[in-house]
Amino acid sequence: MTQEELVTRLHEVGIIPVIAIDRVEDALPLAKALKEGGLPAAEVTFRTDAAAESIAKIRAEYPDMLTIAGTVLTTEQVDRAVSAGAQAIVAPGFNEEVVKYCIKKEIPVMPGVATPSEMEKAMSYGIYDLKFFPAIAAGGLSYIKAVCGPYRKLRFMPTGGINPQNVTEFLSYDKIICCGGTWMVKGSDIAEGNFDKIKTLAKEAAEIVAKVRG
Repeated sequence: MTQEELVTRLHEVGIIPVIAIDRVEDALPLAKALKEGGLPAAEVTFRTDAAAESIAKIRAEYPDMLTIAGTVLTTEQVDRAVSAGAQAIVAPGFNEEVVKYCIKKEIPVMPGVATPSEMEKAMSYGIYDLKFFPAIAAGGLSYIKAVCGPYRKLRFMPTGGINPQNVTEFLSYDKIICCGGTWMVKGSDIAEGNFDKIKTLAKEAAEIVAKVRG
């Protein structure tokens, strides 16, 4: 997958579930719920030991589902994620070592930024598609619109504080690739096996995307 293909897929889905999977056995029912709900994508975060194996299981069972690795902080995690089948790397911050490693390996990468200096650093590496994190705490949509004045080539995936009440305004702005969200994949619902609830919340999120983007 190329960087542009990644962006196209992210834009198509619109809202990307950001998931922390504690138990590998939850990966497939969770992926099934999201896919059937209309969100055929997942950012599986490397916050848990189950991340790599969960990605591998999802990729094997649902090869057409966009499965990316999130919260990637080291090159070792990059290797584990890609070996498991992750199609792209997403990070909460701009780790120069990770970015350079992904570029060298031709792995699509979306580093996180929150300041103009980090944005300029990303652009110096030819990266214009960025995670904006933590989105609401860092200034929200008004901040993104402000930085898009001087940095007109940038496109963002805001994550952090995105919810059903504010996601529409983000998706309506043409510099937003997609939004990352956790409200439809709460850890408590995953732990309790509430996959029907997750499917319903995913469906509601997909309907928001369809309403805003057609």
